[in-house]
Amino acid sequence: MSLERYVSFENIDCFENACKVLDAFFALLKEKPEANNEFWKKFIPKVPANYYSRTPDEDVLYLVCSNVFYLEELFEEFDFKMGLDALQKAEFECC
Repeated sequence: MSLERYVSFENIDCFENACKVLDAFFALLKEKPEANNEFWKKFIPKVPANYYSRTPDEDVLYLVCSNVFYLEELFEEFDFKMGLDALQKAEFECC
C-alpha cells in the first residue's frame, strides 16, 4: 500500500479541498469577469492538468497553498462566500 503525499491526515482529502478552491476561483471569474486581471491571467496557465482531470496530485495543493493570500484577497474583494469557505477549509486542514 502506498500513501499519497498530499494527504496530511487520515480522512482529509487535501487534493479535493484544493480543487474546491480552484472551482470557486473559476466560478468567480465566470460570474465576475472584471475580477480577472494580469495576475490571474498568469495564474491560470499554472493550474496543473491534474485539476482538470481530477487526478490526485500534490501540485494542485501546492498552487493553492502558495497563493492563499492572493486568493483570499480576491474572494474578499468580491465577497465570494463559496471561495472564502473553500479556502478556509483548505488552508486550515492542508496548508
